[in-house]
Amino acid sequence: MPGLGAPRRHPLTYSTASKCADDVHVKGEQKTVVWGYYDSKTRPMTHFLRDILRQPEELERTVEYLCRPRLPALGAAAAAIRNARHVYLTGIGSSWHAALNAGALFYQNARPVYMQDAAELLQFATFPPGAAIIIISRSGRSIEIVQLVAKARAAGATVIAVTNAPDGPLAKEAQIPIVVAIALDHAISVNTYSTLALATGLLASNVAGSFDAQLASTLSQSIAETARAIPRWQEQISETAWLLPGAVSYFLARGSSLGSCYEARLLWEEGVKSPATAMGTGSFRHGPQEMIAKDFRFGMWIDGAQMREQDLAVARDLRQLGASVLLIGQHLPDDAGDLVLQLPAIPPEWQFLIDIIPAQLVAESLSRLCGVDCDSFRLCSFVVEDEYGLLPKQPSGGKP
Repeated sequence: MPGLGAPRRHPLTYSTASKCADDVHVKGEQKTVVWGYYDSKTRPMTHFLRDILRQPEELERTVEYLCRPRLPALGAAAAAIRNARHVYLTGIGSSWHAALNAGALFYQNARPVYMQDAAELLQFATFPPGAAIIIISRSGRSIEIVQLVAKARAAGATVIAVTNAPDGPLAKEAQIPIVVAIALDHAISVNTYSTLALATGLLASNVAGSFDAQLASTLSQSIAETARAIPRWQEQISETAWLLPGAVSYFLARGSSLGSCYEARLLWEEGVKSPATAMGTGSFRHGPQEMIAKDFRFGMWIDGAQMREQDLAVARDLRQLGASVLLIGQHLPDDAGDLVLQLPAIPPEWQFLIDIIPAQLVAESLSRLCGVDCDSFRLCSFVVEDEYGLLPKQPSGGKP
């Protein structure tokens, strides 16, 4: 196993109630035990890995919460979307990637939405009368989100918030807040990302009329199977040669997994401190393939129903050209890639709900192999609350 030592299986016990971002305090008594592999010989478990391993539990609780028959916000939001002539779906950072996941559900159910990153929507869009704007944000405090809510309200739009923070400006100012209150992640968005994607996906299903007890049961079963698959994925990752510090990294996907693809790129940037590129698999075939060279690393998500043979052919050709390929998907041939992480059964349009977890595990392992700290940000704050520059503010203020 390259640089990580022999993995050992250890139980983790922690509170799953409200936790602040810096882990200073925890409220509540509910405890959860999950199992996973980590290298106890060389260093303590990272906060990043702890957040990944508790993810199935947080997802299951989110399904249970959002499927309660008397959750008025979800029904009110669905009604507002059905009645609006123009519907926007937006977010920024990992929340934008959650929007990309859920956006596919809107489109597949003949409920098209305008999709644009919150920073672009804020500066370069004018909202027509009667619009509904779904804004996804972990904290609801990012500067672009706060300003976008004010702009939308001033235009007479209905703001639907999907957020983890009940006390954030987004939840307070939105006409319809959908709040998924979970234990916040230490730094990198893990549970906040996946629970917001889940909540927005269930909203899309509600709008389409396909949100029922059967869907909830199916998703819950898939989440439970994912929890059981994590140790197997970790063992595969510990033994693979796909991990290569400093390698050029590309991520490719289609459909609802496109958000997972872009989120993986962000995991590499934030956690591994390494550049990466993400794009649609179809678009990659229209020019970018000219740069393929030996030892490049590709991560590919294979959809559960669409373009499977075509994308497996792309993976085969990448390997023939000297690249190393990670594949994530359902019912994949074990020899189709250099590292093949099989997903449990889940409806293809919902694959995004679980297919980010293997990529998170790979990113955490690679960060340790590279000797970088995946639990801290060198330049980015936990919440970006101003619009100037990249470096910490000088005493005179952030504006030049």
